[in-house]
Amino acid sequence: MKAIAEKKKGQNIGEYIIYMYQMEDLLRAFQFNLDEIRQYVISHYPISEAEKAETLEWFEELANALENEGKKEKGRLNSTQAYVNELANIHWELLKSDKNYFESYQKAKPHIIQLVLAAGDEAPANEVQVCINAIYGLLLAKLKGREIPNDINEATEAFGNVLSYLNWVYFDKLRNQTSQN
Repeated sequence: MKAIAEKKKGQNIGEYIIYMYQMEDLLRAFQFNLDEIRQYVISHYPISEAEKAETLEWFEELANALENEGKKEKGRLNSTQAYVNELANIHWELLKSDKNYFESYQKAKPHIIQLVLAAGDEAPANEVQVCINAIYGLLLAKLKGREIPNDINEATEAFGNVLSYLNWVYFDKLRNQTSQN
């Protein structure tokens, strides 16, 4: 699972964020009982015993971080949210400078507004967070076998396009920073 997180972090930052949300919620679902996570989750992965021990250690680090940040009950790790904020900053830059991104965003904007209005006082801090939350919510609904209305599928497709574009720019910036060093 740690390896999956690292792979996602290196290839698709949006997927990494959603994966980390899943892992945080998995810890909460097991009430931070690492023995049960080892028994019911980690033991079923086709990895070596050493990798299983490393994965359990990784879950313990996540659990400790959530506890230290006061987020055992709800909330997201600061380290994960830093990536959301970075994508939000790229989002605001692109809205002002990239016509293609602006066009992609325009398709998502009505859905973003609808979700923000529906959330009221609980609305996420930025539009990127709205997109991520919606996609994560769709994933959870699918996992629970719920039927997904067409308007939700349409919205999450638009959100996915926005996040895909942001991901491309995010990694392009990383490549440029690496080549300059």
